[in-house]
Amino acid sequence: MSSRSTRRIAAAVLAAGAALGATALPATADSSQQQARRSHVEISAVQYDSPGRDDRSNRSLNKEWVEITNDGRRAVNLEGWTLTDEDGHTFTFRHYRLGGHESVRVHTGEGRDRDGHVYQDRRHYVWDNRSDTATLRNDNDRRIDRESWGHGHGGGGHHRR
Repeated sequence: MSSRSTRRIAAAVLAAGAALGATALPATADSSQQQARRSHVEISAVQYDSPGRDDRSNRSLNKEWVEITNDGRRAVNLEGWTLTDEDGHTFTFRHYRLGGHESVRVHTGEGRDRDGHVYQDRRHYVWDNRSDTATLRNDNDRRIDRESWGHGHGGGGHHRR
Protein backbone atom coordinates (compact mmCIF):
# COMPACT_ATOMS: atom_id res chain seq x y z
CA MET A 1 0.00 0.00 0.00
CA SER A 2 1.40 3.39 -0.91
CA SER A 3 1.95 6.05 1.71
CA ARG A 4 -0.52 8.26 -0.14
CA SER A 5 -3.28 5.63 0.21
CA THR A 6 -2.40 5.09 3.86
CA ARG A 7 -2.71 8.82 4.54
CA ARG A 8 -6.11 8.95 2.80
CA ILE A 9 -7.43 6.02 4.82
CA ALA A 10 -6.08 7.48 8.07
CA ALA A 11 -7.65 10.86 7.27
CA ALA A 12 -11.01 9.23 6.50
CA VAL A 13 -10.91 7.22 9.74
CA LEU A 14 -10.05 10.34 11.77
CA ALA A 15 -12.79 12.38 10.10
CA ALA A 16 -15.37 9.65 10.73
CA GLY A 17 -14.29 9.35 14.36
CA ALA A 18 -14.51 13.12 14.86
CA ALA A 19 -18.00 13.23 13.31
CA LEU A 20 -19.15 10.30 15.44
CA GLY A 21 -17.65 11.88 18.59
CA ALA A 22 -19.34 15.21 17.91
CA THR A 23 -22.75 13.60 17.62
CA ALA A 24 -22.29 11.11 20.45
CA LEU A 25 -21.11 13.57 23.11
CA PRO A 26 -23.70 15.82 24.74
CA ALA A 27 -23.23 19.56 24.48
CA THR A 28 -22.09 21.04 27.77
CA ALA A 29 -23.08 24.36 29.30
CA ASP A 30 -23.48 25.35 32.91
CA SER A 31 -27.01 25.09 34.28
CA SER A 32 -27.26 28.82 35.05
CA GLN A 33 -26.49 29.71 31.45
CA GLN A 34 -29.05 27.20 30.20
CA GLN A 35 -31.54 28.47 32.77
CA ALA A 36 -30.96 32.09 31.74
CA ARG A 37 -31.28 31.21 28.04
CA ARG A 38 -34.56 29.40 28.67
CA SER A 39 -35.90 32.12 30.93
CA HIS A 40 -34.90 35.15 28.84
CA VAL A 41 -33.70 37.28 31.76
CA GLU A 42 -32.70 40.79 30.71
CA ILE A 43 -32.29 44.37 31.84
CA SER A 44 -35.58 45.84 30.65
CA ALA A 45 -35.36 49.43 31.92
CA VAL A 46 -33.05 51.79 33.79
CA GLN A 47 -34.00 54.94 35.70
CA TYR A 48 -30.50 56.34 36.06
CA ASP A 49 -31.46 59.96 36.79
CA SER A 50 -33.79 60.04 39.74
CA PRO A 51 -36.70 62.44 38.98
CA GLY A 52 -36.66 65.69 40.92
CA ARG A 53 -33.79 67.20 42.84
CA ASP A 54 -30.78 64.94 43.54
CA ASP A 55 -30.69 65.61 47.29
CA ARG A 56 -29.31 62.17 48.31
CA SER A 57 -32.38 61.49 50.43
CA ASN A 58 -33.38 57.84 50.61
CA ARG A 59 -36.53 58.70 48.67
CA SER A 60 -34.46 60.22 45.86
CA LEU A 61 -31.98 57.32 45.90
CA ASN A 62 -34.82 54.82 45.54
CA LYS A 63 -36.14 56.62 42.47
CA GLU A 64 -32.93 55.45 40.78
CA TRP A 65 -33.33 51.80 39.74
CA VAL A 66 -32.62 49.05 37.24
CA GLU A 67 -35.43 46.72 36.19
CA ILE A 68 -34.67 43.06 35.51
CA THR A 69 -37.33 41.09 33.60
CA ASN A 70 -37.84 37.38 33.07
CA ASP A 71 -39.70 37.06 29.74
CA GLY A 72 -39.76 33.28 30.02
CA ARG A 73 -42.36 31.00 31.58
CA ARG A 74 -40.08 29.43 34.19
CA ALA A 75 -38.90 31.10 37.39
CA VAL A 76 -35.19 31.82 37.77
CA ASN A 77 -33.26 31.78 41.05
CA LEU A 78 -31.21 35.00 41.00
CA GLU A 79 -29.21 34.17 44.13
CA GLY A 80 -25.58 35.07 43.52
CA TRP A 81 -26.34 37.07 40.35
CA THR A 82 -24.75 40.53 40.21
CA LEU A 83 -25.58 43.94 38.81
CA THR A 84 -22.63 46.31 38.34
CA ASP A 85 -21.90 49.76 36.98
CA GLU A 86 -18.77 50.94 35.14
CA ASP A 87 -17.13 52.06 38.42
CA GLY A 88 -17.43 48.58 39.91
CA HIS A 89 -20.31 49.20 42.32
CA THR A 90 -21.80 45.72 42.66
CA PHE A 91 -25.13 44.53 43.96
CA THR A 92 -25.47 40.79 44.61
CA PHE A 93 -28.91 39.19 44.69
CA ARG A 94 -29.69 37.22 47.87
CA HIS A 95 -32.50 34.68 47.99
CA TYR A 96 -34.55 36.15 45.15
CA ARG A 97 -36.65 34.02 42.80
CA LEU A 98 -37.86 35.89 39.72
CA GLY A 99 -41.04 34.30 38.43
CA GLY A 100 -41.89 33.78 34.79
CA HIS A 101 -43.12 36.96 33.05
CA GLU A 102 -42.18 39.03 36.12
CA SER A 103 -39.84 41.93 36.81
CA VAL A 104 -37.88 43.16 39.79
CA ARG A 105 -36.57 46.69 40.35
CA VAL A 106 -33.19 47.04 41.99
CA HIS A 107 -33.36 50.37 43.88
CA THR A 108 -30.20 52.19 44.93
CA GLY A 109 -31.28 53.32 48.41
CA GLU A 110 -32.30 51.54 51.56
CA GLY A 111 -35.49 49.56 51.96
CA ARG A 112 -37.07 46.23 52.79
CA ASP A 113 -36.91 43.68 49.97
CA ARG A 114 -40.29 42.44 48.74
CA ASP A 115 -41.80 40.97 45.58
CA GLY A 116 -40.83 43.15 42.64
CA HIS A 117 -38.43 45.38 44.63
CA VAL A 118 -34.98 44.86 46.13
CA TYR A 119 -32.67 47.47 47.62
CA GLN A 120 -28.91 47.99 47.40
CA ASP A 121 -28.95 49.80 50.77
CA ARG A 122 -26.58 52.52 49.55
CA ARG A 123 -26.41 56.13 50.69
CA HIS A 124 -24.97 57.47 47.42
CA TYR A 125 -26.14 57.35 43.81
CA VAL A 126 -24.72 54.52 41.70
CA TRP A 127 -25.74 55.22 38.12
CA ASP A 128 -24.02 58.10 36.32
CA ASN A 129 -26.56 60.46 34.73
CA ARG A 130 -24.29 61.32 31.78
CA SER A 131 -22.99 57.90 30.77
CA ASP A 132 -22.82 54.45 32.36
CA THR A 133 -23.38 50.77 31.74
CA ALA A 134 -25.43 48.33 33.81
CA THR A 135 -24.17 44.75 33.53
CA LEU A 136 -26.10 41.70 34.75
CA ARG A 137 -24.11 38.51 35.41
CA ASN A 138 -25.30 35.12 36.61
CA ASP A 139 -23.89 33.21 39.58
CA ASN A 140 -21.14 31.76 37.34
CA ASP A 141 -20.04 35.29 36.35
CA ARG A 142 -21.32 34.93 32.79
CA ARG A 143 -22.67 38.14 31.30
CA ILE A 144 -26.43 37.84 30.78
CA ASP A 145 -27.21 41.39 29.63
CA ARG A 146 -25.78 44.89 29.44
CA GLU A 147 -27.46 48.28 28.97
CA SER A 148 -25.58 51.52 28.28
CA TRP A 149 -26.61 55.17 28.02
CA GLY A 150 -24.94 58.46 27.21
CA HIS A 151 -22.16 59.02 24.65
CA GLY A 152 -24.31 57.90 21.73
CA HIS A 153 -26.50 55.50 23.74
CA GLY A 154 -29.41 57.89 24.38
CA GLY A 155 -30.25 60.10 27.30
CA GLY A 156 -33.05 61.68 29.23
CA GLY A 157 -32.67 59.95 32.58
CA HIS A 158 -34.56 56.80 31.68
CA HIS A 159 -33.68 53.95 29.35
CA ARG A 160 -36.17 51.28 28.30
CA ARG A 161 -35.75 48.53 25.74
